[in-house]
Amino acid sequence: MSQLERLYRIEQMLLNAPVVSFDRMLEVLEVSRATLKRDLAYLRDRLQAPIEYDRYAGGYKLGTPRRGERHQLPGLWFSPQEIRALLTMHHLLRELDSGGLLAPHVQPLLERITALIGSKQSAAAEITARIKLISASQHRQTDPVAFEIVGNALMMRKRLRFSYEGRHRNEVTQREVSPQRLSYYRENWYLDAWCHGQQALRKFALDAMRNPIMSEDAAEELPLDQINRAEGYGLYFGDSMQTARLRFSAASARWIRDERWHPQQIMRELEDGALEMSLPYSNPTELVMDLLRHGENVEVLAPAELRQALIERVDALQRLYKN
Repeated sequence: MSQLERLYRIEQMLLNAPVVSFDRMLEVLEVSRATLKRDLAYLRDRLQAPIEYDRYAGGYKLGTPRRGERHQLPGLWFSPQEIRALLTMHHLLRELDSGGLLAPHVQPLLERITALIGSKQSAAAEITARIKLISASQHRQTDPVAFEIVGNALMMRKRLRFSYEGRHRNEVTQREVSPQRLSYYRENWYLDAWCHGQQALRKFALDAMRNPIMSEDAAEELPLDQINRAEGYGLYFGDSMQTARLRFSAASARWIRDERWHPQQIMRELEDGALEMSLPYSNPTELVMDLLRHGENVEVLAPAELRQALIERVDALQRLYKN
């Protein structure tokens, strides 16, 4: 039993009985007399617990806290948001330093987060071993040197030049961009940047960048609200925003109603238990992929172009498996 568990057990015994003898505490906690004395002293002196020894009753009890002092045991647990944030940062920092080149910068942060994770429970190693973060997509390795160059250019507001391996078209192009924002999406890093060659806002996967170089030319600044307005669904930017209307079956709705597909989504419960969702998008690519995961449990009601895009993907799958 850890010390924190013992402290909680001692307080619980004192709350449940007017007086608790020293021998009874020893019996419940199964520790030495010296250990119990140290625990009682820690509760009184460090955590301001109003523990008093009642000589006439022959045991310990909780008295009235002294003025200006507040007794509170350290929390046993984090909120869901806190534990996810801490473990995600812990995971990101370990991944970022996989090449060892950023150790002087990353390791102090990693140590601080590790200490914080362990401050409310017995040990950070115990928490990280018993909680597993499962990513929803495949992580692609980012070169730590490239990450540092991109990050420096972003912070110093300088342009970047690099070769870019475009996987959709299977071609390598030369790019000059003005970095605007780094994004971490589905376990991978992306750079939102103004592409000077295409004169448009684009998103670049850091793992597809080759030989990035920070130039001395100042980056062209774009207001962040302009970048936010250009965001469609998932990774994709677009100038023409449309609204998708989706109908999820009653069976699927039990899950979907608690999911967040887009910050601007609107949901409407239907009489038959189904769910209608409306959300904005500019490029249908990623939205179609997410819809395919739900198969026959989702129907695209509008627009016709999105419905047709989904039909074409389903037809392609049918042709593949008919052969």
